Amino acid sequence: MKTKLLSFFVLATGLLLFTSFTNSKNSSVKPFVVVLDAGHGGHDSGNVGNGYKEKEIALNIVLQIGAILEKDPNIKVIYTRKSDVFIDLWERGAIANRADADLFVSVHCNAHHSQASGTETFVLGLHANERNLEVAKKENEVIFLEENYKENYTGYDPNAPESFIGLTLMQEEYLDQSIMLASLIQNNFTNKLKRKDRSVKQAGFIVLHQTYMPSVLIETGFLTNNSEGAYLNSKKGQSEMAISIAEGILTYYKNIALGTPKAKNPVITQQEIDKAIETTEEKIYKDVTFKVQLAASSKKIDTKASNFKGLKDISRDKEDGLFKYYYGETSDYHKIELMKAFAREKGYSSCYVVAFKDGKKVKLSEVLNSEDK
Repeated sequence: MKTKLLSFFVLATGLLLFTSFTNSKNSSVKPFVVVLDAGHGGHDSGNVGNGYKEKEIALNIVLQIGAILEKDPNIKVIYTRKSDVFIDLWERGAIANRADADLFVSVHCNAHHSQASGTETFVLGLHANERNLEVAKKENEVIFLEENYKENYTGYDPNAPESFIGLTLMQEEYLDQSIMLASLIQNNFTNKLKRKDRSVKQAGFIVLHQTYMPSVLIETGFLTNNSEGAYLNSKKGQSEMAISIAEGILTYYKNIALGTPKAKNPVITQQEIDKAIETTEEKIYKDVTFKVQLAASSKKIDTKASNFKGLKDISRDKEDGLFKYYYGETSDYHKIELMKAFAREKGYSSCYVVAFKDGKKVKLSEVLNSEDK
């Protein structure tokens, strides 16, 4: 009897130790992070076709997507909003960047002056046609509801293709993955729900422009279409859309898990940033020098690349008792924007562009809004 009790005790202790070790080991593994973004919110209702509110429908769908994904212990879901609040577009992207997310998924509802219908899923790219441009412009107009939007989006012109060429080249590392996810979601809409297929498209959405990971923006259908609007406003429609999107994300996750580390975590190289800079149209501001401010510190640090995550062309100035560290130096605003994106990719998520004129720091928005270009 004592032998049996001792054996049981040893077995139980072993199981507890094994379970503890396994849980400890699993907890050290980085989860697959998905940021879900319900479009609009708060004083921005989005489109109100047929009296339905885009902000409410998008949020309902997103919360249901999250509930499905959260059943997988290896997936961590982050929401840009979980209630009826207004979140700036730049902050939505920043939430994903700070979380080092693996995916960013933004959910919206479409509108048109006709009885147009169907689902379409967008990835970041050039406006391939006038219709894509119009969809992007509608979603991008949200920035005008934000405070200090001129500061947050300085130099950003959604109507100018040259604003996207370099960034699109840089984000080619993520483009294949974004298209894969978009296709999986779009296929579910078409094949499982029998919704009209408006396909996977590319356009210049600000909310996608702000992120540094595979990202998609989903237009779940047209509220302005009588039958489709009613469908999206119904519990059945919202549930079906959420399941289709969640299943697309889960399939993507399973596929990407089989890939190589390089495929899972693509890295923008110095050669790619150089190529992007070469192919982007110049935007020169005479007598102005732009730099990317990386950090400010009381410590004097050697400006060699090894101290700044491999970034070259680092300079240092002392201002107000602090050492300011800058990356790059150019009068070409498009070039410095690309360098800022590269610095963020390297890990300087809070870096920003500063401007100097006659050796003195000046307000960036004033330089960009000036007529002397």
